[in-house]
Amino acid sequence: MRTKTYDAAEFLTDDETISAYLTDALESDDPRYIAKALGAVARARGGIAQLARDTGIAREALYRALSETGNPELGTVLKVVHALGVRLSATLVA
Repeated sequence: MRTKTYDAAEFLTDDETISAYLTDALESDDPRYIAKALGAVARARGGIAQLARDTGIAREALYRALSETGNPELGTVLKVVHALGVRLSATLVA
């Protein structure tokens, strides 16, 4: 039997799915999950190399920041979400 590594990017085929995936990641309060989700969206939207061109951040730095063990700075996150065409919003928690 052959197995294939799961890549969420393969399933992020429309804006609604991407939005739901990122919302879930942000609501988890887990920086690693958020970074990994942003990386998956980047791969789904043209890849890390394209994201590097769009953000002006080195490709290697993006790979590290958006990996499973990454912990990107807020400035990096903001550049990434802007380049991906994503807007973050806040909701008060009861």
